[in-house]
Amino acid sequence: MPPAHPFDDDKLKEECGVFGVIGVADAANFVALGLHALQHRGQEAGGIVSHDPVEGFNSARRFGYVRDNFTSQSLMQTLPGPLAIGHVRYSTAGSKGAAIRDVQPFFGEFAMGGAAIAHNGNLTNADALRRELIERGSIFQSSSDSECIIHLMARSLQRNIPERMEDALRRVEGAFSIVAMTRTKLIGVRDPMGVRPLVLGKVGDGWVLSSETCALDIIGAQLVREIEPGEMVVISEKHGVESVRPFRPQPAKFCIFEHVYFSRPDSIIGGRSVYETRRQIGVELARETPVEADLVCPVPDSGTPAAIGFAHESGIPFGMGIIRNQYMGRTFIEPTEQIRNMGVRLKLNVNRALIEGKRVVLVDDSVVRGTTSRKIKEMILDAGAAEVHFRIASPPTAWPCFYGVDTPQREKLLAATMTEEEMRQHLSVDSLKFISLDGLYRAVGEAGGRDNNCPQHCDACFSGEYPVIPSDMIQKGFQLKAAE
Repeated sequence: MPPAHPFDDDKLKEECGVFGVIGVADAANFVALGLHALQHRGQEAGGIVSHDPVEGFNSARRFGYVRDNFTSQSLMQTLPGPLAIGHVRYSTAGSKGAAIRDVQPFFGEFAMGGAAIAHNGNLTNADALRRELIERGSIFQSSSDSECIIHLMARSLQRNIPERMEDALRRVEGAFSIVAMTRTKLIGVRDPMGVRPLVLGKVGDGWVLSSETCALDIIGAQLVREIEPGEMVVISEKHGVESVRPFRPQPAKFCIFEHVYFSRPDSIIGGRSVYETRRQIGVELARETPVEADLVCPVPDSGTPAAIGFAHESGIPFGMGIIRNQYMGRTFIEPTEQIRNMGVRLKLNVNRALIEGKRVVLVDDSVVRGTTSRKIKEMILDAGAAEVHFRIASPPTAWPCFYGVDTPQREKLLAATMTEEEMRQHLSVDSLKFISLDGLYRAVGEAGGRDNNCPQHCDACFSGEYPVIPSDMIQKGFQLKAAE
């Protein structure tokens, strides 16, 4: 698949987006549009399940972009009905792009009728659950952790599907935002800490559930509110929106990296514009890490709002010193070593006239393996820059995420093995500075910074403090951070 970012190998990847609609004609068409707006959350594959009172449940699952599959009239005609859910995927748990059986939504037939489920997040006890379920006779069709939920629902003794889902979700650990459907109901659930996002919208007489608000905009839906951490909403045309609280209350731990990178800049999180938060990150970064320079330049596209904030606060002029080729997908020539080296320039090109002779501040959202940063630095120097200073709009990424983000193993994360100064030397730049955790918290609206006794967000990828113990990974040998 064409990568979402010009350097596909050196960015953290959000795993999924979920979307559901009830109470509109041809709901699957609305879902396809919503998934298109959520494409940045997963480019590997997508799926839609719909229900029609006459034709029953229908589904379509495809590899590739939404626009290449779910714009076909002949395909969309196979998904009739006023109720549908969908999912876009970048695999975290499960095979990487190997099998269509891993593409969601998953569907199951129960005694009281069918149900489909789409899951954003990762279950941290899925291995243990899978072993237990297989020993009791469950037959799994996929390698995805999300399928555990379907099997737990099938084994529940509760009377109806929403109650069976409650029962199942009390057994799972980790992060989940779920959009599910029965023949007559649309269901949305967030895990007790609300790690991953989920919002409720209204479109005409119908209702919408979505990972992000930007997908409401594309179908002309109005944002009603966020689904709260630990909340389950059951929506039907007959009863409207009914809310229940199946879980014991816990402190909210929304993923702070949604603010930094995953969410689209035109989305709203917690009443705050993601774009404005990212611009404010740049303001905080300029205050914390001043530098004498001639030009502030974003690494496109994710570094742009922070670069604008950095330039405004520092008084250093902003310029598009790096231009991204919007039409670049895969390298379209046989990837010999020589062509691979050119691949960077196929994706990004330096604006030489702007860069030459300048002391340049490059603003990027994160440093993961560091391969991206080195290539960009070389391109900037080749274009005649006098100095190169990196400013990073997140703290050092030193720990893997187990809650639904595809992160390299810890030893492959640059910040896990090097100090900031060692990273600067490794990248061969004049300076390298990251925003502090407190600065990041201030930028997302926490005026007092991070509460170290009870952090207001999940920031495990920076701090190593995991709000849900990753039990499956510990069994495989993962070492948690030692208590200080």
